[in-house]
Amino acid sequence: MTNYFDPNDITINLAHKLIADQFPEYAHFNITEVEKQGHDNRTFRLGENLLIRMPTEDSYALKVPKEQALLPKLAPYLTVSIPCPIKMGCPSKDYPYPFSIYKWLKGISINLLVLDDNCLEQLAFDLAKFLNELESIDHIEGPTPGQHNWWRGDHPSVYDKGAREQIAKLSHVIDSNKAIQLWEKACKTRWHKKPVWVQGDFAIGNMLIQDGKLSAVIDFGGICLGDPACDLVIAWTFLYGRPRDIFIKNIQHDEDTWLRAKAWALWKATFELCEMNNSNHPEFEFNKKIIETVLE
Repeated sequence: MTNYFDPNDITINLAHKLIADQFPEYAHFNITEVEKQGHDNRTFRLGENLLIRMPTEDSYALKVPKEQALLPKLAPYLTVSIPCPIKMGCPSKDYPYPFSIYKWLKGISINLLVLDDNCLEQLAFDLAKFLNELESIDHIEGPTPGQHNWWRGDHPSVYDKGAREQIAKLSHVIDSNKAIQLWEKACKTRWHKKPVWVQGDFAIGNMLIQDGKLSAVIDFGGICLGDPACDLVIAWTFLYGRPRDIFIKNIQHDEDTWLRAKAWALWKATFELCEMNNSNHPEFEFNKKIIETVLE
């Protein structure tokens, strides 16, 4: 077990020291903050063509060697860019986790943009194409779901106890009868096919757009071989109307898989609402709307 390390201590100065100590060939490069930081990792641009990605906790650090090993194997089979590992840094007295140096990928994170309907429709098609390509890779070995990726790619029932407690707690906010019916129905279904590649965190903060099209998918810390249902939740967490229809139409999964996808979306949205515990929270209505949509 790694001793506690405060994520607030992950600064440009720390990044400079780690690069100077472990990769002196890059020590002369400028290091700058990215526009929006994530929770699991802190990211810094290293020069013009590289970036440094530093886990904030030991549980996230488990994902570093996995990405380093798998991403170069998967990249040739995908038409959209994914992170390209250049170097892997080692834990030190200044920073207790391994970290990555990646090639800088062009594009703007979708969570920094407001997209019009035409762009959303193109994006829906691009997202479906990416998942189809990823799931079609069938000759590369990889990990099964587990603690390393918070069980993404596993059956949603791994969160059965939490989901039931969350739904009950939110009975004054959501239609808890419909919610528990959906959950129980989904938990009775199974993925009966060969496990497929799952990205594990298929969210807009991990997608880049360039020239109106999906240019890259990043953050593969949740990757594994399993049930693809968890990757489909973006149909309700981001897409709507015609873009949602395009996405669903272009992914040929059966109704049971889509039902489990709804269960994943329901579990996560109820989890978020319970964490907020405040209807004035800016994300409260957003998560409530996700639940209402999957229960329609």
